[in-house]
Amino acid sequence: MSTRYPFTAVVGMDDLRLALLLNAVSPAVGGVLVRGEKGTAKSTAVRALAELLPAVPVVAGCRFSCDPASPDPGCPDGPHEAGPGAERPARMVELPVGASEDRLVGSLDIEKALAEGVKAFEPGLLADAHRGILYVDEVNLLHDHLIDLLLDAAAMGFSNVEREGVSVRHAARFLLVGTMNPEEGELRPQLLDRFGLTVEVAASRDPEQRVEVVRRRLAFEDDPAAFAARWADEEAELRGRIVAARALLPQVALGDAVLLQIAATCAAFEVDGMRADIVMARTATALAAWAGRTGVTSEDVRQAALLALPHRRRRSPFDAPGLDEDKLDETLEQFKGEDPDPDPEPDGPDDGGPGDGGPGGGGPDGGGIPPQGDGPAPEDVPAPEEAPVPEPAPQRAGAGERAAVKAAEPFRTKVLSVPGLGEGAAGRRSRARTEHGRTTGSTRPRGALTKLHLAATVQAAAPHQKARGRTGRGLVVRRDDLRQATREGREGNLVLFAVDASGSMAARQRMSAVKGAVLSLLLDAYQRRDKVGLVTFRGRDAEVALPPTSSVDAAAARLEQLPTGGRTPLSAGLLKAHDVLRVERLRDPSRRPLLVVVTDGRATGGRAAGDPVALAARAARLHAAEGTASVVVDCETGPVRLGLAGRLALELGGTAVTLDELRADAIAGLVRDVQTGHAGHAAQTNRRAA
Repeated sequence: MSTRYPFTAVVGMDDLRLALLLNAVSPAVGGVLVRGEKGTAKSTAVRALAELLPAVPVVAGCRFSCDPASPDPGCPDGPHEAGPGAERPARMVELPVGASEDRLVGSLDIEKALAEGVKAFEPGLLADAHRGILYVDEVNLLHDHLIDLLLDAAAMGFSNVEREGVSVRHAARFLLVGTMNPEEGELRPQLLDRFGLTVEVAASRDPEQRVEVVRRRLAFEDDPAAFAARWADEEAELRGRIVAARALLPQVALGDAVLLQIAATCAAFEVDGMRADIVMARTATALAAWAGRTGVTSEDVRQAALLALPHRRRRSPFDAPGLDEDKLDETLEQFKGEDPDPDPEPDGPDDGGPGDGGPGGGGPDGGGIPPQGDGPAPEDVPAPEEAPVPEPAPQRAGAGERAAVKAAEPFRTKVLSVPGLGEGAAGRRSRARTEHGRTTGSTRPRGALTKLHLAATVQAAAPHQKARGRTGRGLVVRRDDLRQATREGREGNLVLFAVDASGSMAARQRMSAVKGAVLSLLLDAYQRRDKVGLVTFRGRDAEVALPPTSSVDAAAARLEQLPTGGRTPLSAGLLKAHDVLRVERLRDPSRRPLLVVVTDGRATGGRAAGDPVALAARAARLHAAEGTASVVVDCETGPVRLGLAGRLALELGGTAVTLDELRADAIAGLVRDVQTGHAGHAAQTNRRAA
């Protein structure tokens, strides 16, 4: 077994270490979501926590880790008699981003269940993680239906597995920890709310602290066992403190004055629902137990708010999580009652966290962890499926350019979708064959059977019953009879924006409206689980302002900084978009693209020699030849309109809509218009051929 980096050797990141330790003391807090840039030791800290958890007593031979003192009466391996059991280390189970539903919740042998009525259940990762840690790296890239199953199990403490009338239920109580890089996309607000606490991590900018990070990491890689031995005393001390805090937790009193502060704080920050109040109460109680007290103080409430509320304040994907600490202090002071008199601390002074000088709180010479920095591990640098998102460079307006203008207020847009039936990643935009959705038919399974089509299976087995010697009421089913259900749902697409930022678009009011429209489409892409990309063109060339990514807020940031001015290299913008889509088809062939060109249709320049209008038409026909679904958002304004955007849409084989028509409360039928545009282009092509 490989040696893990010691928890007490991680440099800095006080909030992350405190949040993890509070969940170790009280798993009812609800887990931790760790947000931060790549290479900040998120995974290292989480994996190191598992070594601190006390050993778990289990019923010998039980695949579901039942507690011998109170075994689960509904355990699929039961019933178990109460009595002495065995001990094993607490597990940390990792859920891969590409895991299937059966791998997460477990699977049934459908053939045995139908033919013999036997519940032959193979446990999944939820069963393995029971009474331990379930860790999801890149949780924002996990499919939505898996996240729903995961969070439901974490909230209810058990997992249900159902297949065509056969049901298995088992306990699944675990500490849920997710890590994510916000550049690769955000979680939905309702999913954010299901994580008890959230913390932001970033690499230290202090050179001395960064030196200490590198020094420790190199020492660990040179001799992991010796490095771990150096920190063994601090690890043992912190492990003992977790055990002591768990024992003290039931004795911690939560007074009415403290509950009033918690409720007032959640109300002041307009947090939806009651989950935040409950999480804050549990967190404040765990903080008191961690500090060795039986009374909760206002400072505990303040710390609990900083950990439990920031991610619940988001109202849109473009809002950064955060909390106004001045407002928090004012609210706590306004509703401050008589704090309970904390008991003397049996384990030392009140430190409120692991980095304040208590157990596990100093440096190598002071008992544990220095105050800031981090300790990245090589495995913590993620290799995302999509292109990395570069840091946005400030764009200055040069000669002939105007500075960036603020986007108008976003609005709800009509549904833009790709015609036909796809097979891409699950989402909410276009029709596709998916694992979840309405059943449309059946087929022979290729590989393991996951979704049984019961009627088709019975129909396939029925003609062979006499030949198979059926004598009783049971149906004799063979492997060849099984049929997989085919289902239709919705997929996420790649929405690539090609935005005209030339001088013809530079009127402040018009560009503000254009940015507002693109921002609205980005919000729609976020809600429909799309990847997005941004190509801009102005002056003499086009550039990829944002490679395709799941981070719509990164696209919004690029859009906000976009200056305008210069000529209109429309053909360069379309060719750059074609290059981006060509690469993405190779990288992710199942994800279908939707090209959204935002322009007034004028073409007045570029690096290529020739008629700009003819070059733009030729570039548009490249997209049409490959069947790329496209929409042109016509930004032309004024009483006299040239209709250039409409002509561009015909060459693209798509449709043109004005900014007003893009609104959901305008005329109906935009999806039909997109499809009609393709049909119209085909008819036009036939007429030309004739």
